[in-house]
Amino acid sequence: MAIRNVVQVGDDVLRKKCFEVTSFDAKLAQLLDDMKDTVRREEGAGLAAPQVGVLRRAVVVDVDEGFFELVNPVIVESKGSQTGYEGCLSVRGRRGVVTRPMTVTVEYFDRKGKPRKLTAHGFFARAVCHELDHLDGILYIDRAERVERETD
Repeated sequence: MAIRNVVQVGDDVLRKKCFEVTSFDAKLAQLLDDMKDTVRREEGAGLAAPQVGVLRRAVVVDVDEGFFELVNPVIVESKGSQTGYEGCLSVRGRRGVVTRPMTVTVEYFDRKGKPRKLTAHGFFARAVCHELDHLDGILYIDRAERVERETD
């Protein structure tokens, strides 16, 4: 396993739409393992493949509810709304106020290609939506009501 470099805002890869994963193989497993190591090293809540320079529809989310790998994820239902601060490993030193659904249901595949479904609430839902946006070239700064410098 390896720590990958996190691409920063301004790199064109962050603005591209990702391709569907079609091979559930050792290469995908390595990508997911590396993304897990990277998000934990960076102390983030999630990481999408384009953030490590790979244009594939794969994300990892690491929140209180657990660690999740979502391949070819699609939000099939959303309810409610929540507004709060978000940051991003690809937009260092800034945070923004973003409105997201309070609850989302996502259909996806696991690393072996098995179909799965999960429902996320609160911060977990926020993290899922944030990471899935990356797969379509959308950054939280595009959705933010305002963006400001982070303060320590």
